[in-house]
Amino acid sequence: MTNLQQLKQWINESKSAVFFGGAGVSTESGIPDFRSVDGLYSQKFDYPPETIISHSFFERKPEYFFRFYREKMLPLGFEPNVTHKVLARLEAEGHLAAVVTQNIDGLHQKAGSKRVFELHGSVLRNYCVKCGKIHRAEVIRDAKGIPLCDCGGIIKPDVVLYEEPLDESVMAGAIAAIRRADLLIVGGTSLTVYPAAGLLHYYRGQRLVLINRDETPYDSYADLVFHESLGDIFSRL
Repeated sequence: MTNLQQLKQWINESKSAVFFGGAGVSTESGIPDFRSVDGLYSQKFDYPPETIISHSFFERKPEYFFRFYREKMLPLGFEPNVTHKVLARLEAEGHLAAVVTQNIDGLHQKAGSKRVFELHGSVLRNYCVKCGKIHRAEVIRDAKGIPLCDCGGIIKPDVVLYEEPLDESVMAGAIAAIRRADLLIVGGTSLTVYPAAGLLHYYRGQRLVLINRDETPYDSYADLVFHESLGDIFSRL
């Protein structure tokens, strides 16, 4: 039996699988991994991405923060790819209990997934830091400089910046789903960003599957490992 046949069998037998995904899930929809530092990035920005998207930088230099955010982190107009669509189908068929994602683009929900734990928040949710009013992502996209609410407060994306804690209720839900899972599929993540990567330690099952182009620190713990793109694997599911 090939690894792919084994994966198909495990999925068919599963009643509470969980998919845990990172940036590699969305890059195949054309959304760049904002952490990658290429020539274009180095020409445009004077600070590392991790500095710009920190809480202290947001407070200190909000105009610069929003310039970076609009160009690198506001993926509007993109469509779900085959991985998003297959995961939504598996949930509808009763095999997949939840998706846990490090992505902030909302593409899992756009594909039809219902139970999604967004560890790092979502660009689709935005709120005024002064009055709490909710705003659409397009308000930030179309604003000149710092996006302001009617009350004069800054509109902040509901995404987790560096120096900010993850949402406790989201983490609790993700941990509970992973603990109950009879199959854990991890894809498109290097498993080096904590505390998200630490969620694997809560898995109690015997079927851990890793799908990532490059090796990860957890490859030796997995029961199946695919060093291929998610699109190649999920298009065959």
